[in-house]
Amino acid sequence: MAVARDGADLTRSLGRARRGYRVRTINQDGRVEDVLARAVIDASGTFGNSNPLGVGGLPAVGEQDSNDFISGPLPDVLGADRAAFAGNRSLVVGMGHSAANTLLALIDLAAAEPATQVTWVIRGGSARRLFGGGEDDALPARGYLGTKLQQAVENGQLTLVKRVSIEQLTPTSGGLLVTGTEREEPFELEVDVVVNATGFRPDLEMLREIRLDLDPVVESPSGLGELIDPNHHSCGTVSPHGERLLRHPDDGFYLAGMKSYGRAPTFLLATGYEQVRSIAAALAGDQEAADLVHLDLPETGVCSRDLQDEDQSETDSCCAPATC
Repeated sequence: MAVARDGADLTRSLGRARRGYRVRTINQDGRVEDVLARAVIDASGTFGNSNPLGVGGLPAVGEQDSNDFISGPLPDVLGADRAAFAGNRSLVVGMGHSAANTLLALIDLAAAEPATQVTWVIRGGSARRLFGGGEDDALPARGYLGTKLQQAVENGQLTLVKRVSIEQLTPTSGGLLVTGTEREEPFELEVDVVVNATGFRPDLEMLREIRLDLDPVVESPSGLGELIDPNHHSCGTVSPHGERLLRHPDDGFYLAGMKSYGRAPTFLLATGYEQVRSIAAALAGDQEAADLVHLDLPETGVCSRDLQDEDQSETDSCCAPATC
């Protein structure tokens, strides 16, 4: 629920470094319990804290009143959540691998339930980044996912609408009315369910009493921000990094795993494993092992440095081969 220095709030500096941590938890039976610790690794992830559907990082007007129509990321379309999608009009918002998995599941569902309609909207002007590098992707399953989705779009198995900004959600007698703009022209679509696959952001509220050093763009540890910022990060690679880049002003506190990437969407599990190994080595007093970081991440096969310019030709390279 919350983390703080034991006996010292955010503003207190005197003797702060000598104090341990107080971690407030709540058990399954609802009982609140404080746990004392010498160090804290916050690896709580971001999955439960989705980005809003609206523009500019803000919820769309009426979004909070439309929860009955909004599904979280990665619904079990072919299993437990089948009834919500079968024969209905589905709208998937987002351009990450969560969106791709959901879209492919909805296509399979539509094959069995022909009345099922699938619309996919993205904010950018090209889905090339998600379609990926195909056989050039060093993760074959990731490359296959993008290739299969691209084929589904080209075959007309779903409707892709680009450059969409969602501004308002309005429950109606027939479903949910989604309104906004498409390439600066009015956009309107009535659906039965919206899948919010717009990505995630870290829950920092629980850390209000901890002194953090965060990148102002992606809300990751500041030293890590320039390595993963999607505005500049290219080619699917991240330099090896460990405990030193994950430190914060409060000694012994770390963000690790997906939460350490803040709002950056490119985290892979291998990164988190090596982060935690490095932190654990440092906490055990072996700084040499902590600094010896090995991280060999598979490249996507797509050079994506200039993600702000998604209107370019899908056949154009977005960065020079020398930078890849």
